[in-house]
Formats: sequence, C-alpha cells, structure tokens
Amino acid sequence: MCLDVDDTLLDGQRASRQGLRELVGTDRAWPVWERTTDDYYARFVNDELDFDTMCVQRTKAFFAAFGERIDDIEAARRENIRMAAMQRAWSLFDDARPCLDWMRDSGLRLAVITNAPSVYQRKKIAAVGLADAFDVLVISGEVGVAKPDPQIFEAACEALGLRPGEVAHVGDRLDTDALGAARAGLHGIWLNRDHRAPATTEVPTIASLHELPELLVGDLPAVPVPELIP
Repeated sequence: MCLDVDDTLLDGQRASRQGLRELVGTDRAWPVWERTTDDYYARFVNDELDFDTMCVQRTKAFFAAFGERIDDIEAARRENIRMAAMQRAWSLFDDARPCLDWMRDSGLRLAVITNAPSVYQRKKIAAVGLADAFDVLVISGEVGVAKPDPQIFEAACEALGLRPGEVAHVGDRLDTDALGAARAGLHGIWLNRDHRAPATTEVPTIASLHELPELLVGDLPAVPVPELIP
C-alpha cells in the first residue's frame, strides 16, 4: 500500500493557512497564496527551481500581487516566519493514524510516495510521529522523478518487492496520485476529502481514510486500467 503525505495523511492546507495567517494577519489572502503556490511548486517539481529558490520567489510573487515589491532578503525573512508557523501547525488528519494502524495490523507493507525535497519531507514525517510507520519512503527529491511520472510509482513497487498490480496508491490529487498510479499499473485510489469536481468512475474514490479498509478488502478494479493506457 502506497500513500501520499500532504493533504492525504497530513492536513497540509490547514497548516499552510495558519502559516500565512501568522505572516499577514488574515485569511482573505489565501486564494492568492494558493494560486501562487500551485504555479511555483509546479516549477519546483519540474526542476525549474530548487526548493529554497522556489520559496523565496513564491513569496516575492505573492506580495507583488498586492503591489508590494520586496527583495530576496526580505522575502526569505518573511518566508522563514511563515514556514516556522506552518511547521508548528503540522498535524495528521483524524483518520490517518487509525487507517495506518489497521493496514499495519493487516500485514500490509506500507510506502510513502511524495513530491517534495528530501530533508523537508523527512522532517515533516518525523514531526507528526510517522518516522517508523512505513517500510519505504519514496521522495521525488531523492529519486529524481515526481508524480505522476510512472517511474516514481515503479520505484515504490520495486522497493516493496511487489508488482504494480499488487500495490494500491491513495492520494488527494486525482491526476497526480490516483490516475498517475493507475497509468503505472497500480490500483489508483482518489481521496476526495472535499467532494471536489469532477467526479470520476475511472478510479475508486473515497471521502475519508476511514473508507479505505473496506475498499481494500473488497474487489478493487483490475489493473492496468485499459482506458488510461496510451
């Protein structure tokens, strides 16, 4: 069993909102921060920017959207404030630990597949008490490829000693996690906590990790999913 981390096990959005709130004193700027983060994080994932540069450039772009021009030094200072507040707010979703415990008690081998820099993500996993929860950690910053590239899913299966068709992956992003896993021959599962559109019948969908055990002991669709394979 493979799992994403942010907004799957860890409530990353809540922590990120808390960090921004401490920096600017309001929630009203959240949509701008979210759009800016989507843009700049994609550049990090695509190796256009390293993580530290991405953080500084994102902060500069965010404040520029409100007409304030700041230099790299000031952007780094503000980012450090935001990052520290966010890290203090890191916490698991209520359904994460019970689900992980059930899977471990059921004898499943567990892996993380996450798009992030190595040191940062390992620190996060340890901070929420999951340092010993997984057999394998597959982090894009370590393996050199990122979801939805099939190679990162294949790397996880190889590390688990299993074939893709014997492995399921669950995450909160439909294309990056669920469909990406399905295209790599795994059982992709979409964790749609917020009931976001579009609904899909291409992969199984759950609204909570509390629903995952029932899905796993039931009949998952055969893989690979024919309509997803080029």
